[in-house]
Amino acid sequence: MNVQELKAALHAGAYDKTFQRLYPGCWEGQRKRYLHIAEKFGERFGGERPVELYSAPGRSEIGGNHTDHQQGRVLAAAVTLDAVAVCAKNDRNVIRIYSEGHGEERINLEKLEIVPAENGTTAALIRGIAARLYELDLRFGGFDAYVSSDVLPGSGLSSSAAYEVLVGTILNGLYNHGKMSPVLIAKVGQFAENVYFGKPSGLMDQCASAVGDFCLIDFADPGTPVVESIPCRPADYGYALCLIDAGGSHADLTDEYAAIPQEMCAVAKCLGQDVLGRTSEAEFYARLGELRGKVSDRALLRAMHFYGDNQRVLRQAAALKEGDFQCFLALVRESGRSSMDLLQNIYPAHKAEERSVSLALALCARLLERDGAWRVHGGGFAGTVQAFVPVASLERFRKEIEKVFGAGACHVLAVRPAGGVPVEAEA
Repeated sequence: MNVQELKAALHAGAYDKTFQRLYPGCWEGQRKRYLHIAEKFGERFGGERPVELYSAPGRSEIGGNHTDHQQGRVLAAAVTLDAVAVCAKNDRNVIRIYSEGHGEERINLEKLEIVPAENGTTAALIRGIAARLYELDLRFGGFDAYVSSDVLPGSGLSSSAAYEVLVGTILNGLYNHGKMSPVLIAKVGQFAENVYFGKPSGLMDQCASAVGDFCLIDFADPGTPVVESIPCRPADYGYALCLIDAGGSHADLTDEYAAIPQEMCAVAKCLGQDVLGRTSEAEFYARLGELRGKVSDRALLRAMHFYGDNQRVLRQAAALKEGDFQCFLALVRESGRSSMDLLQNIYPAHKAEERSVSLALALCARLLERDGAWRVHGGGFAGTVQAFVPVASLERFRKEIEKVFGAGACHVLAVRPAGGVPVEAEA
């Protein structure tokens, strides 16, 4: 259908069932949102060609804090904030993507080699995705797209992974008849981010965005991670997933973030391996006295966190499968305590006055007590806190949080049952 036909279908409610599935509990505004991008696509690129809709979600790390880079396990979840696109094939062999609020990127697909001047830009991500499809002998080609995203930048929800998965899903749908698996789309996005964009990220963000639901990922073989989708809606148990923007500056935190894998790898090296995921927990504890002095005490504590959280992820996944949500919440609280006490990524060591995440966690503990769960979200040191909040007390919780951290600091999300997908009408 062309733009006018798409708009008519949206007005008629033909996509409402799809919206209810993709955005559980918060779907009502989606018709207006998609109508807006359809209108904007028509204004920018013309409205006569057949168009398609695509969506890719942000993600939230649920368990396994800083375990992925050690070939450990992670539990993540797709969320209802996403990047959406109206797109159509073109015959120019050029990808043109206009991102609302950011402008247009044009990528000539005749030139797929790395362009150094694009390092750190969305142009690099688009070119890298196309280049990887070429290397994998998969199809790709030109298209025009108008993109809008409500994935909060700088929130730990990984807006960049949502964008990568969106572009990969568009090329999968337009040129590959949907035959690429979600994990392959994730790996193509990671390649683009690592090689073309210049950021040495793991695969957790792209996997969670591409797969959907709660997502258990085992990185024991990083080239072929084992991924399992676990359907579960916290709302069915009376809980909302909240993300609290605690503020705090991310400036000067590069060394803090880098120290975590460096120290974990230093412990692993003492045990004869490169990463902790290849080591024996029993051997670590048996040799703890010998290891002390070879590495710092903080490195040993961080290794303890790895072993504990790596096993805890399996227990979290089992609790979700069994429908034991209270056990799951207790394990989220355990993970949070481990991050605070052992991993020590709640505040930067070199800034004694920076305690925004600590303050947010303390306030969550006071407001929720044991009826819910709370933990640092993502890399840590500054930024965001995750909380599972009883729906019955959600408004009070949000009001008290925003009294301290400001209006709009508490974002209420839901777990999304689908990853990167074409958005199609349902009868």
